[in-house]
Amino acid sequence: MQQQARRGVCLVISAPSGAGKSTIAQALRQRDPHLFTSVSVTTRAPRAGETEGQHYYFRTMEQFREMAQKGELLEWAEVFGRGYGTPRAPVEAALSEGRDIVLDIDWQGYRLMKKALPDDVVGLFVLPPSLEELERRLRGRASDSDDEITKRMKASLSEMSHWEEFEYALVNETLDKAVDEAEAVLKAARLATMRRVDIATSLKSLLP
Repeated sequence: MQQQARRGVCLVISAPSGAGKSTIAQALRQRDPHLFTSVSVTTRAPRAGETEGQHYYFRTMEQFREMAQKGELLEWAEVFGRGYGTPRAPVEAALSEGRDIVLDIDWQGYRLMKKALPDDVVGLFVLPPSLEELERRLRGRASDSDDEITKRMKASLSEMSHWEEFEYALVNETLDKAVDEAEAVLKAARLATMRRVDIATSLKSLLP
C-alpha cells in the first residue's frame, strides 16, 4: 500500500499556572525535532536577544486587533494590556503538510482553537498532583506575596474546573511520566481515522 502524507495533528496542552504545561510541551518538542513550532504574535516590545519571526511576531495593538478582526488568528487574548495570539496561516499550512504541532495555551485559547479547527485539534489538560504541591511550585517560581499566591491559587481552581472540556487529562506527579503520557496522546491522535488520508487514498481504488 503506497504511503502518502497524513494530515497533521495540533496537540493543545493546557493547565493552571505551575502545573507544568510549558515544560511538558517543550520536552515533547525536544524529543521530536520534526514537530512544527508555531510562533505567536504579541504586542509587547522585544526583549534583549529576541528575533522577529523566531521568538514572536511583534505587532502594534492596532495591527494585532486588525489581525483578530480579519480572522488571521486562530486564538487570541489581551492580558494586562498586551495581546497574544496564534497565527492561522502557518498552522494550517503545517497541518496540511502532515506536520504535527504542540501548543501550550490556556483553556480559553484551546476552546477557540477547537472551534476554528475541530478536526485537527486535540486537547490535553494537565493537573497538579495536589493543591499543596501546586502552591509549593507557585511559591518556588516567584517571590510573590501571600496575597498574590492566594489569588493565583484561586485562579488555578477556576482553570481546573474546565478540565472535562478536553479529550485527555493527566496528573503531573513526575515530569518524565507526564511527558511519556503526553507523547502517548500525540501518537494516538496521529492514528485517528479522520486524519489518515494516506490510508483513505490508498484504499479508494481497492474497496468496493
